Amino acid sequence: MFYRPEDGHGLPHNPFGAVIAPRPIGWISTRGTDGADNLAPYSFFNAVAYEPPQVMFASTSAKPDRGDTKDTVANIRDTGVFCVNMVGAEQQDVMNRTSGAWPRGVDEFSDAGIARADCAVIPCARVAASPAALECRMTRIVQLEGAHNFVVFGQVVGVHLRDDLIREVRFDTVGANLLARLGYKDYTVVREGFELTRPGEA
Repeated sequence: MFYRPEDGHGLPHNPFGAVIAPRPIGWISTRGTDGADNLAPYSFFNAVAYEPPQVMFASTSAKPDRGDTKDTVANIRDTGVFCVNMVGAEQQDVMNRTSGAWPRGVDEFSDAGIARADCAVIPCARVAASPAALECRMTRIVQLEGAHNFVVFGQVVGVHLRDDLIREVRFDTVGANLLARLGYKDYTVVREGFELTRPGEA
C-alpha cells in the first residue's frame, strides 16, 4: 500500500500514528499563573540532546477556551517551565483520565486522584509516584505547519528517579514498566530489554 497524505489513506483510521511506534508518553505537568495545576499526556515526546539534557513534546490540537492551543502549552508560554512525568503501567487508568479535554482550570491531579509533590527547582507540581520526572525550563516553542501544531523544547534542570528503580547503579528502565503509545487506542508496556554494543565500544 502507498498513499500521499494529501490524498488520504482510504482506511477507517489514520495509520500514521501507528507506524511510528512505540512512542514514550510525556505526562506533562504545568502550573498556570493563577496557581492551578494541570496534567496531560503527550505521545509526541522524546529526549533530543544529552549536554545539556533537553526534551521536546508536540501539542497538535486546541480547546475553545485556549484559542490556538491547549492548557499545557498556554501555561508554559506564561510561566516558562514544565515537568515531564514518565508513566508506569500501574498509572494507565489515571493517565488516561487526564487525557480528557477538560475545561480550563480543572486540576487533573485532583480530578483523577493523583498524588502530587513539589518540584525542587521550578514552581510546578509533579506526579509523586512517577518512575521518573524531569523538571524543565522552556527554551523555545516552535509553531509547525498546521493551525494548532506546536513543539515545546525544554532544558532539563532537575531529575527525580524513584529510589526503588535504582538497581546495580542504573535506572531500571525495564523494571519501571513504562507505558508507551502504539497508535489508535493501542498501548504497550516495556517489560523486556537487551543490550547491544556499538562497533568500537568496549
